[in-house]
Amino acid sequence: MSSKGGIVTFEGHRNFRLRLIISTLAGKPIKINKIRSNDVNPGLKDHEVSFLRLLESVTNGSHIEISYTGTTIIFRPGIIIGGEITHNCPNTKTVGYFIEPMLYLAPFSKNKFSIIFKGITTSERSKDATPESIKWGLIPLMEKFGVREVSLYILKRGSAPIGGGEVHLLCNSLIPQPLTIHALDVPKFSAIRGVSYSTRVSPSMVNRMIDGARNVLRPTGVEVNITADVWRGENSGKSPGFGICLVAESKKGWRIVAEGVGAAGGLPEDIGETVAYQLLEEISRSGIVGMSQLQLVLIYMTIGKEDVGRFKIANSQIDEEFIWLLRDIKELFGTEVFIKEEDENYSLLSVKGIGFTSVSKKIA
Repeated sequence: MSSKGGIVTFEGHRNFRLRLIISTLAGKPIKINKIRSNDVNPGLKDHEVSFLRLLESVTNGSHIEISYTGTTIIFRPGIIIGGEITHNCPNTKTVGYFIEPMLYLAPFSKNKFSIIFKGITTSERSKDATPESIKWGLIPLMEKFGVREVSLYILKRGSAPIGGGEVHLLCNSLIPQPLTIHALDVPKFSAIRGVSYSTRVSPSMVNRMIDGARNVLRPTGVEVNITADVWRGENSGKSPGFGICLVAESKKGWRIVAEGVGAAGGLPEDIGETVAYQLLEEISRSGIVGMSQLQLVLIYMTIGKEDVGRFKIANSQIDEEFIWLLRDIKELFGTEVFIKEEDENYSLLSVKGIGFTSVSKKIA
């Protein structure tokens, strides 16, 4: 990455969505080149083009240039305006791919966000967050930073490959900047909740997943409450599917999430057991939040007030993806995250907020 003539330049498709989001929040234009330049099919994928269109819809004045081959883009961000939008997501990605980045922009918009996403809600091939993990893992985390009126409604479920789902993101909480956070104690989880869901398959699949998860979680001794959610008729999308999402919750409201989606021919009991083990493993190698939530924490801490926030993470969470995230934050926000190792298991992050105030707030 480099900065020339006011434009920050990146290479490759790594962190594609996040770089565009940070660019929008920081108000800095970026250039991304060599996007899959050595692949058989070089350039942007259809879901990345769709995401650019979505970003253009929720901002005013954004300017996007895409090269003829699609391997280079220049993005000049506008102001975040939000509004009421319907976005049709391509079937190559689940709706979570598009919803998650909007959580970074919605609270700092000029108008309230009300977006209906149409497409696939769950797919066993996708590693992107499902509506459940966003609803239970990320939205409660936003509340810790002062963003309190955010809702996610599943209007229709749509399993892969054909989809047919609809999810409504609503953000009524418009704030100038996130609160400064000090989270120094690793939580002890007192309850495990979850939802087991199915579309266009036998309702018994849902109960079998619940039984599989309960068998693994029973020895933990905490309260386990998993809800059955069976979808039928036109609201169940166009393809059969089933999955389960589990969330461990502490008394202070911190949460860690694990999820899994059934593959063709897979046993529902196996899915339940696998996700339960994933949850326990995620708890054992996490600090205050899980790996999938850490990105939101870092961005919100960076754009907070000009005060130092502190947050405890597990040393096992400091991996290649985490380092790339810190580099992108430094490059676009011009601030550094300090990491102090406390012991062999945990480290303390210290982040001085940049005193961000959305341009749209100044104009409004």
